Amino acid sequence: MPDESSAVVFVLFGATGDLAKRMVLPSFYELAREGLLPETWALIGNGRGHRSDDEFRDHVRQSVTTFDAAPDETQWADFAKNVRFAGGGFSVDDPGDLPSVIDDLRGQLGDDIQLVHYIALPPTTFSDYTAALGAHSLADGARVVYEKPFGTSPDDFRKLDVAVHDVFDEKQVYRIDHFLGKESTQNLHVLRFANGMVSGVWNREHVEQVQIDIPETLDIDDRAVFYDATGAFLDMVVTHLFQVAAEVAMEPPLSLDADDLQGARESVIAAFRPLDPAEVVYGQYEGFRDTEGIADDSQTETFVAARMWVDTDRWRGVPFVMRTGKMLNRSAQRVSLVFRRPDGPIKHLPPEGTVLTFDLKGDGSIDMAMTVKEPGSGTSLSVGHMSLPLDSVADGLAPYSRLILDVLRGDRSLFTRPDGLAHVWEVAAPVLDNPPVPQPYSPGSVGPGAADRLVGPCGWIFD
Repeated sequence: MPDESSAVVFVLFGATGDLAKRMVLPSFYELAREGLLPETWALIGNGRGHRSDDEFRDHVRQSVTTFDAAPDETQWADFAKNVRFAGGGFSVDDPGDLPSVIDDLRGQLGDDIQLVHYIALPPTTFSDYTAALGAHSLADGARVVYEKPFGTSPDDFRKLDVAVHDVFDEKQVYRIDHFLGKESTQNLHVLRFANGMVSGVWNREHVEQVQIDIPETLDIDDRAVFYDATGAFLDMVVTHLFQVAAEVAMEPPLSLDADDLQGARESVIAAFRPLDPAEVVYGQYEGFRDTEGIADDSQTETFVAARMWVDTDRWRGVPFVMRTGKMLNRSAQRVSLVFRRPDGPIKHLPPEGTVLTFDLKGDGSIDMAMTVKEPGSGTSLSVGHMSLPLDSVADGLAPYSRLILDVLRGDRSLFTRPDGLAHVWEVAAPVLDNPPVPQPYSPGSVGPGAADRLVGPCGWIFD
């Protein structure tokens, strides 16, 4: 965290938007409630319109109440006095009210402040806002957080990367992916690196298949325009699912320090084989085109299943199978390692076999399914389950709260680097260039049946 003598000024661009309302503002308040913010801080919301500080404070309180919990009155009063609003937009030509609000805070807090810029806006705006931060002398020594996706195509990523590094040094940049902030995602590498009984079987000799399964029951809600321009592949696979796959597949880093952990993650991403469109299934739920803002002939996918290969000695020949979609039969976030059937005297094993599953949703859990003998005098086999809820170990921060705290501390361990992202776009390029035709599926189903061929005899663990 910055030196205690330095105040942190957190500037939230897009402060009245949906992402800020649902994720960033409640998380920032959680840090305040838990006493994890610096001793001296300020939050500035930025937007195109003009609001008074009190009007923005009311907006923040509504967000916190809706997506976290009604705040304690004393705590809220202490929090709200540090909240400001700077309207009038922000561009190279017109910075709006932001510079004057920051100057006012410098007068109150001192010149030695740590600026943290959080761009909670669509990726199409990133280059313009980055240029404006440089043009108005708000980049020197600052930290900047970019939401996902970091670009919308390989070419767009390259242009954005140049635009960002024209203004910021790489060590100032935090590309956020909230899946990496989940306690249970971090346990993917902690469990294996800290437990010999797990690390010894974390390889192709023992693992038959890795499944990353993120179904959602939600529709596209009020994100129709964004979603129709993005689709499930860019919204989920190129961002979250590839990063989760890297957490599973990485080689042991020298340490869990930021540089070593990032290096291990990016190194294994470089070994991801470009996707084969023949191993990708797109789907679109029936009724999607009836949504206001969606074209009648939209070919946007609301479901993706893909089989990916990791060309390392540890994982060569093991399929990493990913599935995600809207309006499915359940909401879940699971990573499952399906273990090979052992050679031995027992031949008729249950089809589920032995499976180690990480539930990434909420506080998360670690679940183990194993073949056991059914009680009684016979020799019938069944599958037994053991589960370790992670909230039984300790209460964790919400993912966004954890990542914002890491930004304030200057810890980049759980943030992505441009070299890894560049290869992610190479992996995705064949599908972006030759996308499958979306197959229709019924809301409340498991998605298109064609996705079943990607998992083969293993079948999807959770259907």
